[in-house]
Amino acid sequence: MNKYLFSFWNSIPSEDAFANLSPEDIQAEIQKWNNWIGGIAAQGKLIATEALHPTGKTVSGSNHVITDGPFTEGKEIIGGFMLLAADSIDEAVELSKGCPIYESEGRVEIRQIQNFA
Repeated sequence: MNKYLFSFWNSIPSEDAFANLSPEDIQAEIQKWNNWIGGIAAQGKLIATEALHPTGKTVSGSNHVITDGPFTEGKEIIGGFMLLAADSIDEAVELSKGCPIYESEGRVEIRQIQNFA
């Protein structure tokens, strides 16, 4: 079985809209995610998943230049990730199709983890 990383991308306006939801709507949105993640976990495929804060720091180059980001001028933001096990990238794609991010026109980037052993 291979490992795959799902990166959850959404537009910044979608993130702003989420921040303006009522507490009840936020709980309903969280429940959608919990249901989808729980389904993957019930299959024994979930390794880890976390949501990310909307901002952070970037360290670049040999001089370790530090910048704030992502910037509001950007069009997309990564909101979280999932690490899971699947037999193939096709299976990983199928597992991604239940992700609630698609309801807000977001996207899931799927990358296989390289095995150097």
